[in-house]
Amino acid sequence: MEASGYKFYNSTGTQQEGMQLLQSLGINSIRLRVWVNPSDGWCGTKDLITKATRAKALGLRIMIDFHYSDTWAEPGHQTKPAAWTSFDFPTLSNTVYSYTQSVLDSLETHGVVPSWVQVGNETDNGMLWPDAQASTNMANFATLVSSGYRAVKALHDSIKVIVHISNGWNNCLFRWMFDGLATNNAQYDIIGMSLYPSVSNWASYNDSCLANMKDMVSRYNKPVMICEVGMPADQPAVCQSFLTDLIHKVKAVPGGNGLGVFYWEPEAYNWQGYGLGAFDNSGKPTTALNAFHN
Repeated sequence: MEASGYKFYNSTGTQQEGMQLLQSLGINSIRLRVWVNPSDGWCGTKDLITKATRAKALGLRIMIDFHYSDTWAEPGHQTKPAAWTSFDFPTLSNTVYSYTQSVLDSLETHGVVPSWVQVGNETDNGMLWPDAQASTNMANFATLVSSGYRAVKALHDSIKVIVHISNGWNNCLFRWMFDGLATNNAQYDIIGMSLYPSVSNWASYNDSCLANMKDMVSRYNKPVMICEVGMPADQPAVCQSFLTDLIHKVKAVPGGNGLGVFYWEPEAYNWQGYGLGAFDNSGKPTTALNAFHN
């Protein structure tokens, strides 16, 4: 966005750097995706380091979201990086380890140790298809999750590893996935969720999400985190209510096992057709982000 000339402004119209502006609104952690060999360079390792060092300089905690793809990986597509397409599964597993370790090594060289690492992004049906498509080979997916986990822990045991899937309201999906990972002895620390309700159904989604979070904690003895939320930017009052309620519910998860909420991605405005940011068309944050003030 910056390279395309976009700028960000606080509520009084003063221009600010985007991360610093988010921090002034009460946000204390930044989630950054990384792709293996993106065609335009954005979100590759070099670009990741640029963003992560900026966040570190502000004192923000950092999550690294490994997509293990050259582009978006999400429930509908988990495409292998082009350079990995010919690998057999043992090589693929070893490459998940070595690549994860390499990226984190590069970050540490620049003084950045993330607080969290996602091994895969919205892996509702596994990742690196078809080898680790969970519906056909849950054991392979569990192996890749554990490969990423071991790579992270080899660098710093303090970094928490997240398995992240979408539709945090859908307890059946979560039980299917995490039962399968448990059966196959996958190693991870945190259960991550996305939640994208509509303006009309957010209250019921939040109720279902809280029930699901409580079930995940009791069933698997893992803390939970909301890794992504979003709502149309032109509905800021509703979005503020949604976020305020969701943050309250996450805090209410027993035993302090609700770790927090990330908005994806608030600073996007008039940008590549993405309408779920939390800035208005003049580059100012909407009132939705008031939910993070405390």
